[in-house]
Amino acid sequence: MSRSAGPSTLLEAALNLARFHQQHERFYSTSPLETALRLHRHARALSALADRWAIAEPSVRRGPNPFAGANDLNSEAATALDGVLFMEGEGRPAEITAMIRELRSQADAFTEGGEWLANAMRASWETAASMLAFDGLAEVMGERHRIISNDWLAAHMQSLIGILLARAADMLEGVDLDPAALRADLGGSRTGAARLYAIAEIISRAADLCCESAGLVHDNERRWRVCRHRTQQLMEAMGVDAAVIGTAAGGGGKEPGASEDPPGRTNPR
Repeated sequence: MSRSAGPSTLLEAALNLARFHQQHERFYSTSPLETALRLHRHARALSALADRWAIAEPSVRRGPNPFAGANDLNSEAATALDGVLFMEGEGRPAEITAMIRELRSQADAFTEGGEWLANAMRASWETAASMLAFDGLAEVMGERHRIISNDWLAAHMQSLIGILLARAADMLEGVDLDPAALRADLGGSRTGAARLYAIAEIISRAADLCCESAGLVHDNERRWRVCRHRTQQLMEAMGVDAAVIGTAAGGGGKEPGASEDPPGRTNPR
C-alpha cells in the first residue's frame, strides 16, 4: 500500500483485511488439521508394514490365484488404514502408488502456498508501517504485528512441509515393492523395513508441522477481532462516512457481546 494514501483509505483497507482475512484464516486454522490426519494415517500404514517385515519370514509357498494376498508381506493394520494389499501376482500395491502421487501433490501445494504466504506477509509487514502513524491504533499494533509474524512463521512451516513430503515421496518410490524383491530382502538385510520406518517418520513430522501451522493461524482469531473493532472505532471518531465503514466492516464490526439492541431483541448482524 502506498504511504501517500489518505488516512481514511488506509483505515478502510485495514478494516477490509481484518474482515476478510479473519474469515479466510478460519479455514486455514482447520484445513491443515485434516491434512495432518491423512498424513498420520499414511505414516501408520507404512509403520505397520515395517513392523511386519521386521519379523516375517519369506514365504516359499505360492497359491494358484494371482490375486491371493501375500501372507508374509501384508499387514492387516496397513490394509485397514490405507487399503494396502500385496497380491501374489501383482507388483507394487496400487494404494502405495496413489500414496506417492498424493505426497507429491501435497508437497507442491504446500511449497506454492508457503511461498505465496511469505510474500504476502512481507508486503503486509511494509503496509503495517503505514498504520504506525495512527495514535488511535497504538494499542493494537502489537496484535497486528503478531498476526503477521504468526502467518509468516506458518508460511515457512508450509515450505518445510513441502520439502519433507517431496523427500518422503522420493524415498517411497525408491523402495522396490515387488513381492519377489521384498521376499529377497526379508531373507537378507531387511532394508525395506528400515526404509519404511524412516519414510513414516518424515511423513509424521510433516503432519506435526501441519498441526503447528494451524495453531499459529488459530492464534490470530482474537487478534483480528480486536484490530477490526479498534479500526472501526477510529474511523467513526474521524467522521468517516458510515456507509464506507459498513462496507469495509461487513455491516457490523462490533465486539461480540457488545450489542446496542434493546434487551430481548436479537441482533441480526
